[in-house]
This record gives sequence, structure tokens and C-alpha cells, in this order.
Amino acid sequence: MLPIIISAAILAVLIIIILISIIKIVPQRTVFIIERLGKYQTTIEAGFHLIAPFIDKVAYKQSLKEIALDVQPQRCITRDNISVEIDGILYFRIVDPVKASYGIADFQFAIIQLSQTTMRSEIGKIDLDVTFESRDNINTKIVNAVDEASEPWGIKVTRYEIKNIQPPETIRTAMEKQMRAEREKREQIALSEGEKIAKINRAEGDKQEAIKRSEGEKIKRENEARGQAAAILEVAKATALGLKEIAAAIREDGGKDAVSMQIATNWISSFEKLAKTNNSMIIPANVSDMASITSILNNAFNFSKDKSVTE
Repeated sequence: MLPIIISAAILAVLIIIILISIIKIVPQRTVFIIERLGKYQTTIEAGFHLIAPFIDKVAYKQSLKEIALDVQPQRCITRDNISVEIDGILYFRIVDPVKASYGIADFQFAIIQLSQTTMRSEIGKIDLDVTFESRDNINTKIVNAVDEASEPWGIKVTRYEIKNIQPPETIRTAMEKQMRAEREKREQIALSEGEKIAKINRAEGDKQEAIKRSEGEKIKRENEARGQAAAILEVAKATALGLKEIAAAIREDGGKDAVSMQIATNWISSFEKLAKTNNSMIIPANVSDMASITSILNNAFNFSKDKSVTE
């Protein structure tokens, strides 16, 4: 009985081993390379598959996902003989699993080496100052070079990114001083530009103020001139009206005598003022003869009146 049980157990183990060897479950975005008796047979994709026991085997398992490879830092010499340390990251994916399996022994190692050699070649073509601003150009050239070289391996390089560029400590110190000087220069330029604009604005403001002030002064003088002209005109009108009234009064009875008397009175008052303000004065010889003075004034008045009538 015992030999039968042992035989059954051995048979069950063999069946399990056979089932495990013939049943293959492939994950999504993964392919298995099947070899039969050491020779490529087929490629199975995601899903459930059965293969021939003992003669078929899974030789390679390739992922179709995009893969990121870290490119270790390396020393590169720029065109101006400055040593810099550069690292990066490479992105690629397998487009032909068969070529990736049989085209090269280790495609990851190969594309990393290609990336590094291409990086050294491109950095050697440019100066250090241009290196930092030429990252995109360098990345593109590395992708093109590695993608072209890896095409026989069934590899498609999608992109390459430079992570860090580390120049020597002395160069970094010099670059920091240069950048600091450049920033100070830009600051001084900005301050001078601001001062220039401020001065222009102040000058423009003074100009506008002077124009407004002169316009205001002009308007003020025009108004004063109009006011003075109006005042002179009113005075002239009043004087003319007064003269008309005086002329009308003179033409009335006794008007001439009244005017003569007023003139004589004013004349005497004038001599009185001169006597008060001066130590000596000249007076007419016949000052006591008021009748003669009045006659003279009447004759002068009649002459003036006749002259105005004639005109």
C-alpha cells in the first residue's frame, strides 16, 4: 500500500511541475521571449499562455513601459578647458523585444555609455558660460545620437535631461562674483534710469507749472487792464457829464459871474497855499483890484467859449 501512495505522490508532483512549466501568465505591458531547444520560437504578450513542456522555456522577459536610467556624474572638459561634473537621466522604451533580447547583451549599459560619450563630445564644443544656457540643445543632441545608435537594439530613446552641472569651486566662486557684479550693475542702471525719469517728470511738471502760472498772470493782467479801461471810461463819462452840466449852468443867467467868482476864489486859495509853504512868492501888482482880475478871467472865459463854438 505504501509504495502505491509514494508513487501517487511522485506522480502528483510531476504533474504540478509540468503544469507550472507549460502555463505562463504574462503581465500587462510585458512580453516573454520563448525559446525552443535554445532557439527563438515566439513572443507571447499579456495574458494566459501554454507552452510545450521541457522543450520550450522563457528566455527573456521584457517590459514595454518607459524606463528611466540614472546616468552617473562624469567629468567633461569644455572648449575653454574647464572641467565640469555633469549627470543626467535618460528615458527610453523597448519597441522591438526580440532585437532588445538578441541584438545586444546589455542594452541598458550600452545606452548609458553612449549617453556619457555623447555628453563629453557636446560639452567639449562649447564654453563654460554657454553650457548652462545650452541644456536643451545638449539634451536634444544626446537623444538623437543615442536613439540612432540604439535602433538596431529595438530601443527608442524618448528624452534626456541634464540634472546638475558642477564646475570647480574656484570657478563657482568667480561666477558668483561675476553674477553679483552683474546684478549690482543692473541695479545701478535701474536706479539711474529711475532718477532720469524722475528728473524728466519734475522738469515737465515745472514746465507745466510755469505755463499755467504765466497763463494765469496773463489772464490777471488782462482782467486788470479791462478793469482799468472800464474805470477810465467811467471817469471820462463822468467828467464829460460834469462838463456838460457846468456848460449848461454857465449858459444860464448869472452863470458867468458865478464861474468868475469861483475861479477867483480858487486863485486866491492857491496864493494862500504858496504863502504857507514858501518863504517868498511873486504876486501881481494889482492884486487888490479884484474887478480887474475878474474882468481878465471873464475875457479869458469868453475867448475860450468863442473858440469852442468856432470849432
